[in-house]
Order: sequence, then C-alpha cells, then structure tokens
Amino acid sequence: MRQSAGKTARKELPQMPVVDDTTIDFDTIERLFFAYRDFVSDPDAILAKIGYGRAHHRVVYFVSRRPGMTVADLLGILQITKQSLARVLKELIDSGYIRQIAGPADRRQRRLYPTLAGRELALALSQPQSLRISRALEGFTPEMRETVKRFLEGMSRTPGAGEPQTSGDE
Repeated sequence: MRQSAGKTARKELPQMPVVDDTTIDFDTIERLFFAYRDFVSDPDAILAKIGYGRAHHRVVYFVSRRPGMTVADLLGILQITKQSLARVLKELIDSGYIRQIAGPADRRQRRLYPTLAGRELALALSQPQSLRISRALEGFTPEMRETVKRFLEGMSRTPGAGEPQTSGDE
C-alpha cells in the first residue's frame, strides 16, 4: 500500500562516531566560516550583477591565472565532473569571457584562454579580495606572512593525497 502524500518515509540516520567535543577547535572553525563568508562577499556582489555565481568565479579565476590550461586540468583543479563544468563553461564562452581552442597536437584537446573581458572580470573579482588580504596582513612580519601561507596550504591538503594529476586529456 502506498503512503499518503502527507506522510513521508523516515530515513534512518547512519551511526555517528562518538566525539569528544572538547577536542574540537570551534573558535578556529568559526573564524574560517566568517572569513570565507566575507572573502567571497565582494566578488559575489559583482557576479550577481551579471547573473553569475561562484562557479563562474572559479573558472574565470583559474583560466586567467593559467591561460592555455586544458579542460582536464581545470577539472582536476576544481575537483568537479565534466557535467558540473559544462554549463558554467558554456555560459562563459557564450558571454565572451573565455575562449576554447583545440590543442595543437591533439584537436580533441580543448585549451582555455581568457578574453580581454574575461581577464578584466577576473581582476575585478580578485581586487577586493586582495585588498581584504592586505588589510588582514597589515603589520605582519615576513615570517608571520609565511606562517599564514603555510597554514592555508596545510588546510588545502588532504592527508595522504597530493595535487590532482591530469594528463591533459579529456
């Protein structure tokens, strides 16, 4: 017998590990949440005006930083599927922010380049973030700045895993 529309089947929750919450650094976790929220707020406002979101920001940013990268390289950096990238990349190409060119040796390979408009967009999105970083690091010694970089690098590494490797193929 079918359940009525008003009743839904109860999902059984998986067994959760027992965690000693006194070992969790909630203060740093909250600071990271708030820092990220504020770090992306300026670019989000710019992107909203042109109907784009954070996925567009990431693509424009990395293509501008690494002109000529392959679609496979971008997929590896973003750690997303081709399907996830397809719509965003198509919109950026159709809007004139990104150019896609066949590879010189393998015509199936797609290399990505920012257009002038794409580079300008990437700079406009990065500028307020750079200012925010500069203000946050104001008064830091070179050693302190290096410590911040090491911390951020440590946060972005998965234990036991390196940077995703791509062959340049798609």
